[in-house]
Amino acid sequence: MGIPVFILAGLLVHCVFLVSIFDIYFSSPLVHGMTPHQTPLPPPAKRLVLFVADGLRADSLYELDSNNTSLAPFLRGILENNGSWGISHTRVPTESRPGHVALIAGFYEDVSAVAKGWKENPVEFDSVFNESKHTWSWGSPDILPMFAKGATGDHVYTFCYTAESEDFGAEDAAKLDTWVFDHVKSFFNSSRSNQTLFSALNEEKVVLFLHLLGIDTNGHAHRPNSREYKENIKIVDKGVEEITSMIDNFYGNDGKTAFILTSDHGMTDWGSHGAGHPSETLTPLIVWGAGVNYPQKVTSQFFEDNFLKEWKLENLKRLDVNQADIAPLMASLIGVPFPLNSVGTLPLEYLNNSAHFKAESMFTNAIQILEQFKVKMSQKKETTLSFLFTPFKPLSDSEQINFLKKARLYIQQQKYDEAVSLCKTLINLALEGLSYYHTYDRLFLGLSIAVGFVGWTTYVILVIIKTHTSLTKTVQAKNKESTVLFYGFAFVGMIIAFFLLIQTCPWTYYVYCLLPVPVWYAVAREIPVIQDLAANLLSLRVDQSIGFLLVCVLGIEILVFSFFYRSALTVGLLVFAGWPVMTQLWVQAKTTALIWTLLCVLLAIFPLMPVVGREANIPLVIASGLLTLLISCFSLASRKSENQYRNNQDLKVHVYQMLSVALSTYVVSSTHDSLKNKQGLPLLNQVISWLTLVSSLVLPLLSPTFLFQRLFSILLSLMSTYLLLSTGYEALFPLVLSGLMFVWINMEQEALQHYGLSLKPKLAGFDFACATDITQFRQLHLDDVRSFDPASVYCFLTVFSPFMMGGLLVLKVVIPFVLVSCAFEAVQVTAQLSSKSLFLIVLVISDIMALHFFFLVKDYGSWLDIGTSISHYVLVMSLTIFMMLMNGLAQLLTTKRLGLPRRTKHHST
Repeated sequence: MGIPVFILAGLLVHCVFLVSIFDIYFSSPLVHGMTPHQTPLPPPAKRLVLFVADGLRADSLYELDSNNTSLAPFLRGILENNGSWGISHTRVPTESRPGHVALIAGFYEDVSAVAKGWKENPVEFDSVFNESKHTWSWGSPDILPMFAKGATGDHVYTFCYTAESEDFGAEDAAKLDTWVFDHVKSFFNSSRSNQTLFSALNEEKVVLFLHLLGIDTNGHAHRPNSREYKENIKIVDKGVEEITSMIDNFYGNDGKTAFILTSDHGMTDWGSHGAGHPSETLTPLIVWGAGVNYPQKVTSQFFEDNFLKEWKLENLKRLDVNQADIAPLMASLIGVPFPLNSVGTLPLEYLNNSAHFKAESMFTNAIQILEQFKVKMSQKKETTLSFLFTPFKPLSDSEQINFLKKARLYIQQQKYDEAVSLCKTLINLALEGLSYYHTYDRLFLGLSIAVGFVGWTTYVILVIIKTHTSLTKTVQAKNKESTVLFYGFAFVGMIIAFFLLIQTCPWTYYVYCLLPVPVWYAVAREIPVIQDLAANLLSLRVDQSIGFLLVCVLGIEILVFSFFYRSALTVGLLVFAGWPVMTQLWVQAKTTALIWTLLCVLLAIFPLMPVVGREANIPLVIASGLLTLLISCFSLASRKSENQYRNNQDLKVHVYQMLSVALSTYVVSSTHDSLKNKQGLPLLNQVISWLTLVSSLVLPLLSPTFLFQRLFSILLSLMSTYLLLSTGYEALFPLVLSGLMFVWINMEQEALQHYGLSLKPKLAGFDFACATDITQFRQLHLDDVRSFDPASVYCFLTVFSPFMMGGLLVLKVVIPFVLVSCAFEAVQVTAQLSSKSLFLIVLVISDIMALHFFFLVKDYGSWLDIGTSISHYVLVMSLTIFMMLMNGLAQLLTTKRLGLPRRTKHHST
């Protein structure tokens, strides 16, 4: 197999492996074709007002300051005197779109929504807004349109400000909330002179939705403990008070309006969200008005978080719910059908209504979830051979009928508590059954992917042995045997395809199940190599073979372990720090060995530094820029003295790169000061930042192709961009990493000078260890992906743009990879080792790690565990694919050169 074909096959296989996790573990749970159900009794409210304070933490709203006063006195008064309160527990990912879907549609969105930037609907779904007679909504263009697009008919109306208003660098993000409050007031005022609108507002089953984004924006920009975040809470509290009073007056205080205030997600102390920290998953819920219970006094209550005493609310009953439970609560209050895909359980303790109404509402809730179970079961039954189908026994057809008959009988006999208890049992069983059928094919698909994984890794190992060792000689299989082998595997593939066809499986099942066939066919074609390898292994001493295998397994397990405990990377780097002491290089090149040890120790500090929860340290970024300039000046002076610059063009490129680093340092400092003074992102700084980014991709190709000159040029160019994306100590990371890479190359050269090419086998062993360490280097930087801080991209943009911000974050993570890949390429040239073999060794290590994480993926337990398990697998698989591309990019950056017009091109090797 040629190298281009091998890389293409590798990319294809790894893309399939990467996508498979979402089909196997996180495919959409939604089903369609259910009948809407609503409570048959008249509802307590005609209309519902939903306030969602985006990014509002529960503790920020409920806590009292040192003077025992609340940031939100109106809402505090409501929960103490007029309504019910509690905590709404959100799920990972704690982002705005899935949070709003859970609140308004009643289900937890699958991960595929992230591909749409949490804006578009990856699948159609029902919502409380869709079931209402009319819904009017005000707020962000990122949230409101998705509920209007999914609605049937034209009864969900949206009023949005511009996307450019969502500026993290704005003078005051609270203006987003005042915009909403002002437009709601003017809307109601205008309705008095618009008879059509006035009539619509006075109908039943009306929803008013106010999306308040200011708190979230201020939290990102200034942190939740900042004055701006707290002032924004006060503004929201005042706005909610005014809107509540205005609506009550508009409807003549008819007592038919229900109000709900909650949040889509919380926020960490350092201004991020998306993961499963309690500060992100605990959000406030305050409900008051028509049909809602008044505060319930209690003498004692216990919750694990121990917040009640801190909030001084231990004597008021706290009613916690899951975020999806709010959708059936809203539906019950205004008497609309429960959203068809809702998995929420109606929180009865919030309702101030008759026991009959509560029992009927819970019965409707149970039927609505049971409908989803029945549709899911019939779908799975249709796509599975009858003799292979295993039904969910606790909810067989007869059991379903029995549950419903018994619940209806209890209601008729006015045994409402028994009816409610039975309905809750039925809901739990239906949800278990939904999960059972949703994961029905998981084991089958998981085994298919695992077989493909093992086959691919085995094939890559055989390729390394076959082409880059003297253990085996290429032995061509006989044509007859090759033909039999081909037809044998083709027959197996046809059997699998036929089996999937008669079950009418989705096309992705064909990909996952058929992929192992060609992979293992490629392995089977190398049977002579396997036989030769087995013979050689049997001739070795058993203890040697076992020892080598244990070292390999231990090394990979440490790398897997380092994903959970970053300090393991520190241990690995400290071991590498002592490597020269154990070799002759300590005697022959003492200075180089000392520098190697020092840089390894410095790099070992980075995994111990906090990844999240740290404040921006701009002086450290500036110091990093100045240090880069100092090193550049030293390099310039030493090369000029040695006349290493062939012409003025090379000198100009070096000077321009130094200027670029200086400008980046200035822009970081200037932008930080401007945002601190709430003056926004200066246009000049933004232009310089984007020009620097573009030029950093081209400038290295204009520099000489002498080894160290080209590598230093790559460092300077990428460093100028990296500085713009840094907010603290990480700005020093590329410098220390590059220093270690330069010393690594120098040690290779020292070794070759002293020992010649006879040392190549020993160098290959060292490079295998360094290949393992490259996997460590890349992991040092991965947590930036999992702990995204918008402050990292403020030099480029401050207006919210998830894909642009995400792209810049990925670039920040990519830069150290490029540096390591280029150094790796240089080492291969210096030591005259096969680039393909070392690359394949790293690939095998990464694939074995990925297989580990595939089996460690969770969709149960704590949501922090689930989010972490997904990110581990996706990161390792993405980086394996990315590494294949990096290999080509490194060759381009280290060997190619662009010539300017009317200049003589100089090529050096």
